Amino acid sequence: MGMTAGKTMDQQQDLRKRLLDAALAHVVFDGWSAATWQAALTDSGVEPVLAQALFPRRALDLAVAYHQRGDAAMLARLAEEDLGLLRFRDRVAAAVRYRLEAADREAVRRGATFFALPQHAAEGSRLIWETADAIWTALGDSSRDVNWYTKRATLAAVYSATLLFWLGDDSPEHQATWAFLDRRIDNVMQVEKLKADVKKNPLLKPLLAGPAWLLGQIKAPERRDDLPGRWRS
Repeated sequence: MGMTAGKTMDQQQDLRKRLLDAALAHVVFDGWSAATWQAALTDSGVEPVLAQALFPRRALDLAVAYHQRGDAAMLARLAEEDLGLLRFRDRVAAAVRYRLEAADREAVRRGATFFALPQHAAEGSRLIWETADAIWTALGDSSRDVNWYTKRATLAAVYSATLLFWLGDDSPEHQATWAFLDRRIDNVMQVEKLKADVKKNPLLKPLLAGPAWLLGQIKAPERRDDLPGRWRS
């Protein structure tokens, strides 16, 4: 029987929160490291064996939990805000802004360095993808074809670029970051308009028939943990 088996879900969540909160006091100085893990154990008072059961990869799982906490805060704010009168591109911009505003910049800076390490890069990419997926899902995306992937890949790129800009932005209330975000989304919208125009072009349409058919066979994953989709025979 696992060490957490005797704990209710609420108790486990409380312990996870205590460990993560304790770690955040040290991340600015020690990054997402073994030193931060040990300090979190000491400050939280959580038994080491139980902490290991909750965060098997220790500092890595703490960093993952912090990123997921930011996603949850963004989704909660999206649920509270009335975005109905905004253009769709402005809703996307608002979601990215809410996500960044939910984060502590120094903790994110340390996380960017941590997830840039070769052994953690894949995990970092997965987290960015999950953020993009959370945004699209919250905004009501219903695509089930290749657009499911392209939307998330594009938004992941926009989010990553904006995050890096935000880390170095000292403008009042991060106004330079929000202007940068708007420019990136405008660039994406221009590309989407170009793609739509190409599809309507009677001269180019026959040339695109083959690639369009092939892309049409790609479907969104049936489960969130599917990789990376499926082919339809």
